[in-house]
Amino acid sequence: MQPEPGATMRFLITLLMALCPAAFATAAGIEVPVIYLKQQEQQPPTLSNLDPQPADLGETGARLGLADNRTTGSFLGHSYSLETVAVPPGGDFAAAARAALARSALLILDAPKPALLAAAALPEAQEALLFNTASPDTGLRSGDCRRNLLHTLPSDLMRSDALMQFALSKRWTGLALITGKNPQDQAFAGALRQSAAKFGLEIAAERTWDYGADMRRNAAQEVPLMSQGLGRHDLLLVADELQDFARYLPYNTWLPRPVAGSEGLVPAAWAPVVEQWGAAQLQSRFQELAGRKMLARDYAAWAAVRSIGEAVTRTGSADAGVLRRYLLSDAFELAGFKGRPLSYRSWNGQLRQPIPLATPRALAAQAPLPGFLHQHSELDTLGLDAPESRCGAFQ
Repeated sequence: MQPEPGATMRFLITLLMALCPAAFATAAGIEVPVIYLKQQEQQPPTLSNLDPQPADLGETGARLGLADNRTTGSFLGHSYSLETVAVPPGGDFAAAARAALARSALLILDAPKPALLAAAALPEAQEALLFNTASPDTGLRSGDCRRNLLHTLPSDLMRSDALMQFALSKRWTGLALITGKNPQDQAFAGALRQSAAKFGLEIAAERTWDYGADMRRNAAQEVPLMSQGLGRHDLLLVADELQDFARYLPYNTWLPRPVAGSEGLVPAAWAPVVEQWGAAQLQSRFQELAGRKMLARDYAAWAAVRSIGEAVTRTGSADAGVLRRYLLSDAFELAGFKGRPLSYRSWNGQLRQPIPLATPRALAAQAPLPGFLHQHSELDTLGLDAPESRCGAFQ
């Protein structure tokens, strides 16, 4: 298996530093403090408690990124630190962000959209570098974008585009959709509709999940009746981002059809079944550190911290403005264990990245799929391309 370009580069840097340390002397002595700021939230009740959200979700990904940065930084004289600050449910996230900015201009933000916008609007944050690792809201990459806020978590639209590419490649043109009532469900459902239109597909039938029955006992009776009204379709899409009801759909629908979206075939930033491109090594290191499998928000936090480390290594600076300019330039590349280098879109700050399409036990495909072409990067077939984004803050 061939190593990723970034891994090879880190090895070469280490070798050169060992052979010629004087060449790197001017970069020595850089302090790089990073603060991971997390808004704790009360999770709404769901039908099943089989998969509780890990208490350290995201944070451990940042810790793994810190360890990776320190590997290279120790040779260059760069000193990385990571401070974690948790804001309790209902707490003042903006005040916590203001206090954090007094200690560092490099913040990893694990928070919903309103909290992200409040932090980005602070006067103290205008020259800072903030990373969104938790909100998939497409608007944050469009009309609600902020010039000081970059995004390492894929947007809802990037994930839905990946799924529609897969459906089109399989010629599954008849689509049906079941959507939950939570705002996250509605947002992902909206992205699925937008992506279907983008790739010339049609969601012919939709249903809203509003059943109060105990699906642990009644799925075999309730799901066939509900899904019968969807008519003929090739693929059943489901928008259930809180993992409430979708687990009860496979093998219980009226027609024997594959399920995709929030359950079944899931498009995500990361999945525990990703093993190629050196990913197995990243997975094992995370497992050793956390005692659990790496999830999408862990990967997003890891990518944010690693982006900082890569930019500091290349620029020899910890200044937020210098790092931001480099991250948004064509020169930046991040080895992300996804088979190709990752980079940031200069028009809205979104990290370009392939999207795994995974089942619970295997990787089915990775988007962009072959045949979906783009004049600049095939990765820009996922999510908002420059002409589609209404973001003006990055101009």
